[in-house]
Amino acid sequence: MFSFAYPKVLLLLIAVPVYCLLYFLARYSRRRKLRKFGNPETLERLMPDASPYKPPFKLVLEMLALTLIIIAAARPWGGVKDMKTSKEGIEVVIAVDASNSMLASSTADPNAPDRMRTAKLMLEKLINRLDNDRVGLIVYAGGAYTLIPVTSDYVSAKMFLNSIDPSQFTNQGTNIAAAIDLATKSFSPDKNVGKALVLITDAEELEDRDEVMQAARTAAKNKVQLDVIGVGTPVAVPVSIKGRPLIDPETGDQVMTRLDEKMAEDIAREGDGIYVNATAPGALNELGKQLDTLKKTTLDSSLYAVHDELFPIFVWLALGVIVFNVFILDRKIGWLDKITFFKKESGKLKL
Repeated sequence: MFSFAYPKVLLLLIAVPVYCLLYFLARYSRRRKLRKFGNPETLERLMPDASPYKPPFKLVLEMLALTLIIIAAARPWGGVKDMKTSKEGIEVVIAVDASNSMLASSTADPNAPDRMRTAKLMLEKLINRLDNDRVGLIVYAGGAYTLIPVTSDYVSAKMFLNSIDPSQFTNQGTNIAAAIDLATKSFSPDKNVGKALVLITDAEELEDRDEVMQAARTAAKNKVQLDVIGVGTPVAVPVSIKGRPLIDPETGDQVMTRLDEKMAEDIAREGDGIYVNATAPGALNELGKQLDTLKKTTLDSSLYAVHDELFPIFVWLALGVIVFNVFILDRKIGWLDKITFFKKESGKLKL
């Protein structure tokens, strides 16, 4: 089966006969003008090196090259063959802490970006590094909620990630156990695919420490690698919401918060994962290496048709014709002119 990807390009072939017609009209006009100067046979003797046959022959070569180029531009296909593609990867669910403490500075400097901003920047880079993997997004504070199920749509994942705002959650707290339980249920039932839960937290004011550790152990038992990203600083910093200090209604004091790295490390250890600090150099690379230890399996496969491309053949043929045409000169071939194919003798033409 022979077809073209761009068949309309073949309409340019009309230029070939048009050009040939113009060429022969120009030749005819030239001969008429030469007759005004004298006998054509006499004029031919004045131009002994001019070949009457090479110009038309070069025209044929030029038109052949043009035809081949136009056919190549139309992208000829020689047939169709089936191709199968498979994507191998892992499943990653990201659980983001949306408690008010995430609005505090990520470092001891109160003017530094807040913890939520730091977490978003790191997670965007993490999602950009995912290759053929699936990603899901969970947000938690006093409870846990699914923002986007496990998917290959990274654009939507980053869009939902950037929409997280702790001030929108009225049910405050740091219910990590609920986040781990929800994430564990969010993965596909395929037991052969590697699964990882990336938990973003400052690990402060946990609802129930023992419950969190039990949830981490349950995740590990279900073959879910639990990696923890800590945001914040061990030094206590104030919490502000839209520029206003957050006041504790019971004490009347401004709420202070700090990163509990010991708690975050314990959660990661119980979940057979690693702990990294979001502000530490190389934290993303370390997390990426940890995710690479998970078993990759086929997440998606598809069958599609591929056409056998033939345009390179026509391009090379056109190039060959052009190069050949370059070496053909308009004048006669000297050694060939010495050969007499026909001669007259006794008034008769002999071979």
